[in-house]
Amino acid sequence: MSYVIKIAGKAPVVDYALLIAGSLIDDSKAVSIQYIDGKTIPGTKISAQLIKGDEVVASSAGEILDVLADAFPKVLLAKDASEKWIKFAYEKLTIKNFKELSKDLETLEAHLNFRSFIIGYKITLADVAVWGCLRANPVMGSVIRNSVYVNVSRWYHFLESDKRFGEVATTLSKALNELKKEAKQKQGGQKKKVHMANFDIDLPGAVDGKVVTRFPPEPSGYMHIGHAKAAILNEYIAKAYHGKLIIRFDDTNPSKETTEFEDAILDDCKLLGIKADQITHSSDYFDQMYELAIQLIKEGKAYCDDTPLEKMRAERMDGIKSARRDRTVEENLHIFTEEMKNGTEEGSKNCLRAKIDYENKNKALRDPTIYRCNLATHQRTGDKWKMYPIYDFCVPIVDSLEGVTHALRTIEYRDRNDQYYWMLDALHLRKVYVWDFARVNFVRTLLSKRKLQWFVDKHYVPGWDDPRFPTVRGIRRRGMTIEGLKDFILGQGPSRNIINLDWNLIWATNRKVIDPIAPRLTALDSKDIVPVSLSNGPELHAEKRPKHKKNPKIGDKDVWYSSNLLLEQADAASLKEGEEVTFMDWGNAIIEKITKDDNGVVQSIAAKLHLEGDFKKTEKKLTWLAANETVPVTLKDFDHLITKDKLDEGDNFEDFLTPKTEFTASAIGDSNIKDLKVGDIIQFERKGFFRLDSDKNGQYIFFSVPDGRNKGKI
Repeated sequence: MSYVIKIAGKAPVVDYALLIAGSLIDDSKAVSIQYIDGKTIPGTKISAQLIKGDEVVASSAGEILDVLADAFPKVLLAKDASEKWIKFAYEKLTIKNFKELSKDLETLEAHLNFRSFIIGYKITLADVAVWGCLRANPVMGSVIRNSVYVNVSRWYHFLESDKRFGEVATTLSKALNELKKEAKQKQGGQKKKVHMANFDIDLPGAVDGKVVTRFPPEPSGYMHIGHAKAAILNEYIAKAYHGKLIIRFDDTNPSKETTEFEDAILDDCKLLGIKADQITHSSDYFDQMYELAIQLIKEGKAYCDDTPLEKMRAERMDGIKSARRDRTVEENLHIFTEEMKNGTEEGSKNCLRAKIDYENKNKALRDPTIYRCNLATHQRTGDKWKMYPIYDFCVPIVDSLEGVTHALRTIEYRDRNDQYYWMLDALHLRKVYVWDFARVNFVRTLLSKRKLQWFVDKHYVPGWDDPRFPTVRGIRRRGMTIEGLKDFILGQGPSRNIINLDWNLIWATNRKVIDPIAPRLTALDSKDIVPVSLSNGPELHAEKRPKHKKNPKIGDKDVWYSSNLLLEQADAASLKEGEEVTFMDWGNAIIEKITKDDNGVVQSIAAKLHLEGDFKKTEKKLTWLAANETVPVTLKDFDHLITKDKLDEGDNFEDFLTPKTEFTASAIGDSNIKDLKVGDIIQFERKGFFRLDSDKNGQYIFFSVPDGRNKGKI
């Protein structure tokens, strides 16, 4: 059975759904796509035809998808459930009037709330049709780019990160660009060369070769997935413009910061493949920041304030002028340079505040603190300083001094952008452009370093690399690959919309990386495991078999055959005497006798090989192991640390702790496990993906690797 999708026409509009459907099936070489005129852009859906042999079997896009879904049900899943969405896509989402289209987009937006896919937990025909129609609708470009509909944009970009979807658009775009280029040459015109970065970011003032970005982590905890997004995006933009990336440690709070955390962050950056052109510390500029603070005081733009902390907060909240705001320049200089600098009792009562506008509607501008005393020993400068700059004073200064051109930072700083620019203006420093992007948030996940430290301190987890933690080390230990993590983050792009993502999204991306290369091994639940005796079975021997049936390049494994086998209790309990079954990747056998105890638990099975039997006719396909060639293993699975998808303001996370988050099972694995190294990811047949976490003293401990399909688990 083979089909050809023929598309013709000169209009630069294409029915992407047809191309995607063909791409999904293309692995079997059963469907090919042909363009009647290879020199023109593929045409409209009206000109598409599905041809089987010499017969045209469908002429409209909907009909073509319908025929393909019937012909390839295992690939184009959920046809029946998808029918209403196919109709919805072609009737509603092809409308080019935004006012009319918006009503149907709201329907799709509501449906996709807390859903990764339109139907179920994998790509179906519904996703293909809806995505294809949206991609072909010219109205949707700005809608998706500006994330007017957050859930639709999230779902849309996630699908586009799949090469089978994204490459369709890329291929068409390249063809269209070539046509434009040819047309321009024929007209004798010259096209101006413009450098364009990815993600549709139009960075003001960006000059190719001169863009400088920075990743400024505070060394007060391990790097989590939110930091990873910031680091990857900053590096990506720097490289896109052939510029420079600075990794700068914001070490302005000696009470929380350690060299351990700093070293860990650098190690994680190395793991992520992020290479800085320069590594610096905020503390490198303490002297200059001190002089700039004095400059502010002398220009009447800063004052020292000893108002008690709670009262100061209340005054800022209510827009009330501080009683210390009108101190003289001389008095402020004395307190700052003598009392605060030396950490005296009087100095410790004071902080230095910028004199901006205590009544401003933007509360970030209500005379923010820019220096405070801290008598802790600094990890780099020792006891030289007894006071330190606040982050919002430090960052714009160091950004400017280090030559940063574009400061990419998360959206929660947006209200403080005006403060950032005020500092630069007040200090007469070079301007830096700020670009906001949304932080990455996941349901039932805490990203606060303070809260994560609480779990470590309270011994809920053994350390920052715990597989339940959203740290780079935690998710790496759980089985996240660097390629999968980077693909996911770059797939999300620098959107400014804050949404709570389902962990299934990132694990589904990771699955695309590990599925083609993870060796397939066998493990059986050891509880009430059942011995099987084959009356005509072979003597114990091993044969070479591919570790991965679809990828022989990863090598062979030993598969042991014997007269004495093992089956899981669940499989054994489903068998009947006289039944013919299939031992996976071996052949058929006939069950002759089943022995059970008084509780109905299967104790043993006697069987006879029937290798000439037809495995297509058996109902049960059994996973087995040769009894004498096994390795004991421990399998661990995990749940989220908290029970609530999103904590509201005022919620105490301690009230939402998940009672049990770690689950352990004992299993018997095949002997190829002995050849694995810690960190290797494999797939246990019928169980899923696992990462070998420990092999000490012959104890093989595997962590389950989510595949994006299991709801409720990390």
